[in-house]
Amino acid sequence: MEFFQYDFLQRALVAGILIALACPLIGNFVVLRRQSMIGDGLGHIAFAGVTGGYMVGWYPAFGAFLLTLAGALGIEWLRRRHRNLADMGLAVFFYAGIALAIIFSTMTRMPSAGLLNFLFGSILTVTNTDLALISACTCVVMLLMYRYTQSLLLMSLDEDVAKVAGVPIDKINLVFSVLTAVVVVSGMMVVGILLVSALMIVPVAAAHALGLGFRRTIAASVLISLASVFIGLTAAFQFNIAPGGTIVMTGVALYIAASLWGRIGRSKLKNSGKA
Repeated sequence: MEFFQYDFLQRALVAGILIALACPLIGNFVVLRRQSMIGDGLGHIAFAGVTGGYMVGWYPAFGAFLLTLAGALGIEWLRRRHRNLADMGLAVFFYAGIALAIIFSTMTRMPSAGLLNFLFGSILTVTNTDLALISACTCVVMLLMYRYTQSLLLMSLDEDVAKVAGVPIDKINLVFSVLTAVVVVSGMMVVGILLVSALMIVPVAAAHALGLGFRRTIAASVLISLASVFIGLTAAFQFNIAPGGTIVMTGVALYIAASLWGRIGRSKLKNSGKA
């Protein structure tokens, strides 16, 4: 544990913990809404925002947030207007984000190292400014998710029933789109644009494999996410490998372990029922 005495590792750990708290909270409802690939689509739009923001002289994360927010709102608008074609609409935004990123990257002189940091994550180079931004975003996500958990759950199961029950669907969908954009932009500073979706989905998948109730699944996904960050960051420092990829692969290993544990538990329950 002595290597956490370094300032840059302390900032990395705090940033990782904050993102580990926020990503599964959004990811649980992304999975319920059958939009598991939305993180990838928004990630590519965020990359276009990074390169575009740098081109006009903005803080790259600010440009990423603006364009990612626009993309999240656009995807939600298409989902509501064309529910049967939601996947196609997501693909359109996905490829548009890639195309814009390519165009902007050829128009700007952003250093290659900077582009790689946003693509693959740069948790070890998180600054105090980045940490303050991530902290603010995580606090907003946690507060609003706590406020709208019941409504989001009902909407994820059946929007028509939620509407009849008096849930302000349009307002909550708008809030959820904004929060998803916030989490994607915050997460890209830790694990990178290419892996941020994994941090939203993999811990949730691991928690679902345990076969718990809804609230316990949320709690388990957060714990698994925290474990992935701590173990992954420690392993990355010890073996001098990429932190972002190590964090995600730790999450994948925990998913495999949770799947095996859940299968064993169901097998025992089935055998005891036969007995």
